[in-house]
Amino acid sequence: MGPGACESDYTYMPYYMCETGVSVCVDLRACESVELHLMYFLLCALGLILCISAVAFAAHHYNQITTFSCQTTLEHCVCKQDPDDLIARTFHYNDVTDCESVTTTIKLYLLLQMVLNLILAIVCLVACYVMWKHRYQVFFVGLSYYPFKGTKQQQSKV
Repeated sequence: MGPGACESDYTYMPYYMCETGVSVCVDLRACESVELHLMYFLLCALGLILCISAVAFAAHHYNQITTFSCQTTLEHCVCKQDPDDLIARTFHYNDVTDCESVTTTIKLYLLLQMVLNLILAIVCLVACYVMWKHRYQVFFVGLSYYPFKGTKQQQSKV
């Protein structure tokens, strides 16, 4: 290969491929297609990880809120995770007359967040699966291996 034969702006292609003459891309359009597919797959995988983390975060906080015991005082609501524990975390909600409305609203928002993030995680998982299947499970017609074809079958005479 002559000098400049493998000059390109694509940083994902290792340097040794240019030195040994091995080329991943046949032309510029193929390289752009590979880059887009790789970027699409990586972003879907990142979205899947982030959505699952968001579901776990919301589920943890939902679990904490279900253990709250709340008391209404003059102009605010005071909630504790464990009323018998003196050093338990205390949450103050100012300008609230009904503690039940605060906790049910927060529970509803957390459930909604969990459901929406779970739906988006499923969408990202399906996108990753489709991309993976498109790239790595391509079967070419005619390249099949038939190990039991050694025996000849008699053809029927007409």
